[in-house]
Amino acid sequence: MLDKKEFLDEYNIDEEELRESEMAWEELEAIYDDYTTKTEMFRDIGKDFVNDYLYDIEKAGIHSYRYRTKEPKHLIEKIIRKRRTARERFAHINRENYEKYLTDLIGIRVFFLYREDWVHFHKYITTVFENNPEFYVEDRLKDFDENPEHNYIAERPKVYKRSGDEKIYDGNLLEIRSGGIYRSLHYIIKYRGYYVEIQCRTLFEEGWSEIDHDIVYPYYQDDEMLKDFSTILNRLSGVADEMSSYFRRIKKEKESQELK
Repeated sequence: MLDKKEFLDEYNIDEEELRESEMAWEELEAIYDDYTTKTEMFRDIGKDFVNDYLYDIEKAGIHSYRYRTKEPKHLIEKIIRKRRTARERFAHINRENYEKYLTDLIGIRVFFLYREDWVHFHKYITTVFENNPEFYVEDRLKDFDENPEHNYIAERPKVYKRSGDEKIYDGNLLEIRSGGIYRSLHYIIKYRGYYVEIQCRTLFEEGWSEIDHDIVYPYYQDDEMLKDFSTILNRLSGVADEMSSYFRRIKKEKESQELK
């Protein structure tokens, strides 16, 4: 059971914002209750995905990974937020179909040491999963494939880039979006009848993202001081990423010289 007042206070949502979502509290409670009964199942699916495709990190071309299932209250907060900011897209979400709308109930983070390493993982994931634009989901209800045995990439892979990233990512392979200070590579995989979201970033970028998400996003985005501090930390992580790439380039040059 979800306590309404406690939830609204915890997530900094007022009654007017809840009304603007045009989502009945009883329906939100029903979604919460249903998802709570399924979290163990989602956790097992995430574990199986990791064991089947990411456990061998060298084969996957990554440094490391972690996975989680969405916290039930975060799910309800996201539905309210999406109903307010993307009303048309989430107009028909309810207790029967929320799993078709939310692609991050099972979330996996993949980490790289260097920004340029994304291409190795991209080649891997598009080899082990079908990447056919004909199966990309546009309408969350109409385009949902009910076949649980059809595992495939359900959206075009996309990257949120920062200024200066133009030479890193290939627009033929990825949908390139401007992320401001946010940098992350996203894949949505349809796996065993449910969506799995994979976010890929460097270790430095993950450090900034975790701190920003814990303090600023999504509840204090209007706090200018916190936003400014987050921006500074983000710039530092970006510099660290660039320095890491320089280190590797220097290493390769030295190794090349030693072979001559």
